[in-house]
Amino acid sequence: MGMLSLPGFLSCGKKKDFNLSKDALNNEEQHTERGNWANKGEYLLSMVGYAVGLGNVWRFPYLTYQNGGGAFLIPYTLMLALAGLPLFFMECSLGQFASIGPVSVWRILPLFQGVGITMVIISSVVSIYYNVIIAYALYYLFASFQKVLPWSDCFSWADEFCSKTRLVSDCNATFDGEIIHANYSFIASNNLTCINDTIKYKAVQFPTEQYWNKVALQRSSGLDETGNIVWYLALCLLLSWLIVGAVLFKGIKSSGKVVYFTALFPYVILLILLVRGATLEGAMDGIEYYIGRQSNITKLMEAEVWKDAATQIFFSLSVAWGGVVALSSYNKFHNNCYSDAIFVCVTNCLTSIFAGFAIFSILGHMAFVSERPISEVVDSGFDLAFVAYPEALSRLPVSPLWSFLFFFMLLLLGLDSQFATIETLTTTIQDSCPRLGKKFRIPMTLGVCILLFLLGLTCVSQAGIYWVNLMDHFCAGWGILIAAVLELIGITYIYGGNRFIQDIEMMIGKKSCFFWLWWRMCWFVITPVLLVAILIWSLVTFSPPTYGSVDYPGWGIAVGWCLIVFCVIWIPIIAILKIVQAEGNLWQRIVSCCRPAPNWGPYLECNRGERYSHVVHPKKEKEHEIPTVSAFVY
Repeated sequence: MGMLSLPGFLSCGKKKDFNLSKDALNNEEQHTERGNWANKGEYLLSMVGYAVGLGNVWRFPYLTYQNGGGAFLIPYTLMLALAGLPLFFMECSLGQFASIGPVSVWRILPLFQGVGITMVIISSVVSIYYNVIIAYALYYLFASFQKVLPWSDCFSWADEFCSKTRLVSDCNATFDGEIIHANYSFIASNNLTCINDTIKYKAVQFPTEQYWNKVALQRSSGLDETGNIVWYLALCLLLSWLIVGAVLFKGIKSSGKVVYFTALFPYVILLILLVRGATLEGAMDGIEYYIGRQSNITKLMEAEVWKDAATQIFFSLSVAWGGVVALSSYNKFHNNCYSDAIFVCVTNCLTSIFAGFAIFSILGHMAFVSERPISEVVDSGFDLAFVAYPEALSRLPVSPLWSFLFFFMLLLLGLDSQFATIETLTTTIQDSCPRLGKKFRIPMTLGVCILLFLLGLTCVSQAGIYWVNLMDHFCAGWGILIAAVLELIGITYIYGGNRFIQDIEMMIGKKSCFFWLWWRMCWFVITPVLLVAILIWSLVTFSPPTYGSVDYPGWGIAVGWCLIVFCVIWIPIIAILKIVQAEGNLWQRIVSCCRPAPNWGPYLECNRGERYSHVVHPKKEKEHEIPTVSAFVY
C-alpha cells in the first residue's frame, strides 16, 4: 500500500522500523484508550446487525408487492448504488480515519458539529421507542409458550365483532327466475347461491387484530386518553433494557461476542420459515404476488415507486444516525473500509429480498386457507408483525413452535440494531469525557439504559402505540435526511472531496482516478441531489400521522413538530456558537470554523504520516484541561 515509505510514520514513541511484521504493525495500531474490535468478523457482524433490522422484514416485502413486484428491484438496486452505498462508505471511512464518535468526528468541520449532535439526539429518541417494539416481540414470544396460541381464536377477551372467517352480510341471488338482493340468512335458508361480485361482508375483526389491540396493547381510544401503564409491557421493556445493558457493559468487547449469535441466527430462522412456508398450499400464489407473474414494469414510470425505493434503501442502511461512524471508529486504521461497506450494503439488500420470500410464502398459504385474496392479508409494519403474520402462523400445525421462532427472530433483529444505537450514545459520551477512562464504561451504560427506560414508560401506557407511531413518523424521517444532506455538503464541498479521498487512501492505499470517478460523481452531485429531492418530496406530500382509523389531536401533531425541531435546532445553535467563539471579523470567523480543528486527523500518532504530523495528540491536549461543557461540543 506504500504506507511505510512515509518518514516518521511509525513514530509511536518507539524506534522507527520499516521492517515491522504485519502482527507488529497491528499491535502498534491498537487503540489502548478506546479499544478495537477483536477481529474483523465482530465488526462486520455488528454492522450487519445494525443495518439489518425490523424494516427488512416488515416493510421491504410490502413495498415490493405494492410497487410492481420484481420490477421494484430495479429502482431499489439503483438507489443502493446512487444513494445508500456512497453515504455508507463515506461514514465508514470517516469513523475509521479519526477513531472517534459521531460528535467528536466533526473536528473535520467545526461549523457543522451540530450535525453530529442531531444524529445522536435522533438516535436517542429512536432508541426509546425501538426498545418498546422489542418489548412487544418479547411479550408475544412469552405468549407463544402455550399449547394453544391465545390469538388463534375468539376467546373470552373478544367481542361480538370477532370472527376467524369473513361473514357474508348480503348479496344478490336468483330466486324464482328473478335477481333479488337479500341478507345472507334468507339466501342460506332457501339454499340459494350468491352471484359473484355482489357479496358484501360484515365488518368483523380477526382474533389476532383484537388480541393485539385489546390484550397486548390494551389500546385506548386515542392520544388524549393516556390510561394506565400496561404492567406486563413495562416488565418486557425492563427486560429488553436489561439485555441491552448486559451485552454492552464492556462496550464492543462484550457486544462483539454476542453478535455472533444475534446477527447470524435470524438467518437460520428465516431459512426455516421459508422452507416450511414453501411446502404449504398456496405458497406459490404468495410468492408470485411478491415478485412473480404480477411484476409490473410500467410501475417504473411512477415517481412514487422511485421515491419509495430511495427512502427504503436510505433508512434500511441506517446511515446518518451516527451508528456507522461509531462502530467504524473502533476499527484499526488500515482496515479495508471500502470492501466492508460494499459487503454490509449488499448483505442488507439480499436479506430484505430473502425475507420477502419467507413472509409471502406463509401469507399465501393464509390467503388460501381463509379463502381471501392475498391483497387482503398483506400488510406492513405493526399490522404485519403482530396481526397478519401471527394469524398465518396460528393456522399451521405445531403453531406455538413457528410463533416462537418468528418472534425470536424479531427480537434478535431488534436487539442487534439497538446494541449499535446505544453504543453510539456511549461512544459519544466517552469521547467527550476521555479522562473518565474505561472504568466509567459500566456505570455510564447503566445510567443511559435506566434513563431511556424511564422515558419509554409513556410508550407502554394504554396510549403507548400512538406515541411510538408519532415519534417514528417525525423523528425517523426529516431529521435524518437533513443531517445526511449537510454531512455530504460539508465533507464534499467545504472540507473538500479530494482531500477526503486522500484521507481514505492513507487507510486503504493509493487508488486510480478511475476508481474514484464513481464516488466523486455520487458524493459531489448524484447523492445530495437525490436526498434533497426525497426531503422536498416528503415535506410537500406531508400528511398528519394516523394510527389505523384514529386521527391525532392538534396538540399531538404539535408535539411531533417540536420533537423534530428539538433534534435539528442544534445545527444552527452550534454553528452560531462556534462563530461567536472564533476570532476576527465575521467572514474570518466563518472561514476559521470551516477549517478542520487543530486536533483533526488520525487519533494514533503512528498513523498520521507527514500530512498530519502537526496534529496535537488529543490525550496530551487534555492532560491539564478541566472538563467543561465545551468538551462535548468539541
